[in-house]
Amino acid sequence: MPTLIDHDVLWYFGTNCWVMASGPGSAAVVIDAPPDPTGISDLLARHDLTPIAVLVTHGHVDHAGGIDGIAGPTVAAYLHPDDVDMARHPGEQLRALLGSSGAATSDPIVRSPFVDLAGGTSLHLAGFEIAVLYTPGHTPGHCCFHVPSEGVLFSGDQLFQGSIGRTDLPGGSYPTLMESMRREILTLDASTEVLPGHGPSTTLSAERRHNPFLQELL
Repeated sequence: MPTLIDHDVLWYFGTNCWVMASGPGSAAVVIDAPPDPTGISDLLARHDLTPIAVLVTHGHVDHAGGIDGIAGPTVAAYLHPDDVDMARHPGEQLRALLGSSGAATSDPIVRSPFVDLAGGTSLHLAGFEIAVLYTPGHTPGHCCFHVPSEGVLFSGDQLFQGSIGRTDLPGGSYPTLMESMRREILTLDASTEVLPGHGPSTTLSAERRHNPFLQELL
């Protein structure tokens, strides 16, 4: 049975919420949890999946604000420690992103405990070995998740089709992101399928050829 990888585009900022499982009716890993519990539940129910972990690429509200709707005694949430404070204070992010209108937005509350992510380590979840790639730059604690057996990279807001994550928000750094790209991403096999936090999927080969931000690194 082929591996099941699916996603829905959720919440105001069009975040890709991904699920990965060995097949329908099995244990699943959720990658990124926007503040849309119904949307996430519907995605899991579509394939009769039981979540056992939530991997959070970074602490921005559109990726971490829905953790409390999934995490619990049998579902651990994983996040790099450098982004935990950011994840705990989503209201500040909303006001930075939306201006004064953000003050009127209902703040998603994130109280669930986190398991610390560390670059260079591997997680063994739902039958998959998942390599944690520490890729700061978009945020101080941003991580990508590489699944070598499936040839996929969950890139969060590190790498998009034709673009990269923005670095103009608090904690962002363009030079740091580009160094992360050079060190952790461009060393992967060119055939790797890139499953980003926003927008369409791509391949590392295509991005090496066409992404203008990567040209300076090649």
